[in-house]
Amino acid sequence: MIHKSPPLRLPLVLMAVLLTACQMSNPDNEILRAAETPGAPPGADPNACYARHVTPAIIETVTEQVMVQPPQIDSSGKVIYPAVYRTETRQEIVRERKELWFETLCREDWTPEFISSVQRALQVRDYFHGTVNGRMDHATRRAIRTYQFEQGVDSEVLSIAAARQLGLKEVPRED
Repeated sequence: MIHKSPPLRLPLVLMAVLLTACQMSNPDNEILRAAETPGAPPGADPNACYARHVTPAIIETVTEQVMVQPPQIDSSGKVIYPAVYRTETRQEIVRERKELWFETLCREDWTPEFISSVQRALQVRDYFHGTVNGRMDHATRRAIRTYQFEQGVDSEVLSIAAARQLGLKEVPRED
């Protein structure tokens, strides 16, 4: 019989949140041209730009009490010898590491005018609460991340798909 003690989740979750916050970097460093990027998505247009977002694995330490010897009980129900337990500790992966590549605008497309358009588009959708200033500041990156998170992209780099949804990137017409 195995008796499990509750896992130590809270400290590990807090550590994962802090590590994620430390990994946030300037989006310019995350935008990579496919031709210049080893490990770019297979079949990627070499002239297109991509961003990569890595979600680290979450590992949990689990401690449990394992019964080594059951208790010895006499015929009257009295415990002669109590059960003997051993404490076992192991690591479990709670969430696997994930790597997500997505197409984004290249660095040269991130002009102050375009960033202002992104800020206004996010502002009217109630994601951006800062001043429209044409700079890729913390408030802008946070708004982009919040907007895209609902679509499954947890990154502060604007994807082409999100730019199109915001009406900021041309969509090729079908003939």
